[in-house]
This record gives sequence, structure tokens and C-alpha cells, in this order.
Amino acid sequence: MQHRDGFTSSIGVTLATLGSAVGLGNIWKFPYMTGMNGGASFLLVYILCTFLVGLPVMISEILIGRHVKANAITCYKSLSPKGQPWFLIGVAGVVSAFLIMAFYTEVAGWVFAYIFKSIGLLFVGNGKVDGGAMFTTLVSDPVQSLFWQWFVLIFVGGIIMLGVSKGIEGTVKRLMPILFVLLIIIGVRSMTLPGASKGLEFLFTPDFSKIDFTVVLMAMGLAFFKLSIGMGTMTTYGSYYRDDQNVPLTTLRVMLADLTVSMLAGIAVFPAVFAFGFEPGAGPSLLFITIPSVFDSMPMGGVFQVLFFVLTAVAATGAMLSLLEVPVAFAIESMGWSRAKGTVVTVVLLGLFGAPAALSSSLTADVTFFGLNFFDLYDFLSSNVLMPAGGLCICLFAGWIWGKAAIRKAMSNHGALNTDAISSMFTMLVRFVTPVLILVVLLKGLKIF
Repeated sequence: MQHRDGFTSSIGVTLATLGSAVGLGNIWKFPYMTGMNGGASFLLVYILCTFLVGLPVMISEILIGRHVKANAITCYKSLSPKGQPWFLIGVAGVVSAFLIMAFYTEVAGWVFAYIFKSIGLLFVGNGKVDGGAMFTTLVSDPVQSLFWQWFVLIFVGGIIMLGVSKGIEGTVKRLMPILFVLLIIIGVRSMTLPGASKGLEFLFTPDFSKIDFTVVLMAMGLAFFKLSIGMGTMTTYGSYYRDDQNVPLTTLRVMLADLTVSMLAGIAVFPAVFAFGFEPGAGPSLLFITIPSVFDSMPMGGVFQVLFFVLTAVAATGAMLSLLEVPVAFAIESMGWSRAKGTVVTVVLLGLFGAPAALSSSLTADVTFFGLNFFDLYDFLSSNVLMPAGGLCICLFAGWIWGKAAIRKAMSNHGALNTDAISSMFTMLVRFVTPVLILVVLLKGLKIF
């Protein structure tokens, strides 16, 4: 039997899992959703939803992956009672990861493009930066759109081809410390701006009158999306875990570190936004239109703009590694391909399938399905359908099919750890609480209410 690669150290396990959880959701989605939904009040609801929704599904996926030590589809197939189609959870995960990569690589491509554009502006720029014009020029040019998407795919594919320990683990061990250092540098600069206190007040002083059902739903959806759950990534990464890894402790550390990254991103963004009179609720355009204008307004802003988009690219890379590894692991183990062949074929297919999404603001702009262009369609199917449906089924499978005894045994590392209390609480959550909350997210995503 071919040797199966895996993570080699406890810190490698933690950083790889954190690299998967941290992504554009922290630097892009979290700030703009927090800005649109009331700041600190949204943050509090989001933290609660992370404990009740995100953490239980993450633990379930990792425990199942580590127990079977196989790709996402094989994991659920091997644990399913005979004749029951629970393997479809893994299928949904592989499809979801593929769909997300098809449009996520385009957003990541914009980030990488902004690094080079920011460097260019730093040395040859003159006059005020028009963030809106710069972004429109980028997304409406089909050549640039395809180039940067393929650049990202080749970059991430090259790392995946090196394997789990040398490629994924080796890369995130270097990238995650860089991410934290850059966030702290930009955060300190942002907080020293005149009027920055208004941004900190917006982020950390809750106004409970702004919490309504819509805010709760948005927070639950973000908690689900941001931790890379329901898309096969945590099941696949779990299969590379060491047998002696303390899964509950590791996932708690990852979740707290992920929250820290999100709050550091908020500290980096909102004080600067308020200091120069920009709108915190600018929505998805906050990262690519508002932020360049903000940095253009501050002393040495060009340098900090380069650093900001470098750290955003670092965050995106960790998430893309975990997403790409899902279909690659399936190709290697289920189809008998080498890692090189599985990676190349997957990258080529993603380039072809992702091209319509990359061209959604240019050549394919007029092609829509139910009012959605390719980019929005891929996002809707993965984020609103496959991920929550997969997460719901993961909870039901872990809590009711795999069962309490198996959970207790896996969580305690076959009795080596005393996790009885945690196991009991976890089982209650995945059986009764988390599925209901995810069902609400799913129904909201499908616009049933």
C-alpha cells in the first residue's frame, strides 16, 4: 500500500488547520459584513454562532477524517451502514470545494493583482487613486481576469504538488506568522491615525438595538463559511492528523486564532475608514475600492497598501491550499493517480470551469441563470446550498449514525485523554442544537424565508 503523507508536528497540524480557516473571509468578508450589520453587536452574535455552529461541525469533520484516514468521500462511505448513501456528504464536499475554487481563485487573483498594482503606484503613481476605476478596469478586462486566475491556480497547484508535509504544512508554517506580523503592523498604523477611536468604538462598543433576526442569520452564515466547514476540507485535513493530536483543544485554538485574525483585520480597517470619512458599510467593495482610497489618504499609505494586500494574499493562499487538496486527495486515492497527475488535471479543470466566473464582468456578463451570472451562481450553489446541506448532514451523521460511543473513543484518542465531559456536550450539540441552526441558515440561503 502506498505510503500516505500527513502532517508531521502538532504545530504543523494547528497552523495548517488555521490556514484553512483563515482566508478572504477574515480580511474581506468579515470586515464588510461587520460594517453593514452594526459593528460590535454583529461581532458578539458572530462569536456565539462560531461556538454553536462552526466548532461542532469542524470537530465532527476532523474526527471522522482522522479515524478513517482517507479522502472525504471514502471517509463517509466506510463509516456508513450498508445500503445507506451517507457517502454523498463527501461527494457534496468535493463538489463544493471545486465550485468554491472556481470563483474564489478569481477573487484571490484580484488580490494578487492589487499587490503589483500597489507596488506600481508606490513608485510611479501620481495624483489621487480612484479605487472604483482601478477595480472596474481589472474585472472588465478578460485578459487580466483569466491571467490572474490562472496565476493563482498554478501558484497554489505548485505547492499542493509538493505534498502534505512539504507542501501544505511547510508553506503554512511560514505564511501564518507573516500574516500575524503584517496584521499587527497595519493595525498599529491604523490606530495611530487621527479620529481612529471612532473605528475602534464601532468595532468594540455594541449597540444591542441593532441585533435582529437578519443580523443573527448573517452571523450564522458567516461563521459557517469562514471556518471552511461543510466543504470537505476539514475532513481531508483531519485525515492527515496525527493519532495523538488533541482534536478538541486544537480546534478551539484554531477557532480563537481565527477570531483574533478577524478582529485584527477589523482593527486594521475600521479606524482608517472612520479617520478619513469613508463608509464602513460599503459592502463587498470595501476591500478593492474603499481600502485603496483610504490608504491613498494617509502618510506612507502606499507602503501600507502593499503590505495589506500581501497579507490578504497570504490569507487567501492558506484557504486555497485546503480547498484544492479536497479534489486532489480524491483523485489520488479513488482513481489511483499520482499527486502530480491529480494536481495538474484538477488545476486544468478548475481553469476551464472557473473561466466563465472570471469573465462574469466582461465576456459572460450577459449569461445568467435565475438572474445570477456564473460567479454569483457558483457562490450561491456552494455557500447557500452545498455547504449548509453538507454541514447539516455531517452533524446528523456524527451524532446519530457514527454515534456517541465512537465519538467518545475518537475524541479521547482511544482513552488517552479525559474528554468525557467535552464529548457529552459535543454530542448534545451535534444531535440537537447545531443541526437546527444550520437548517435555519440553509432555509434562509434558499430564500424560503
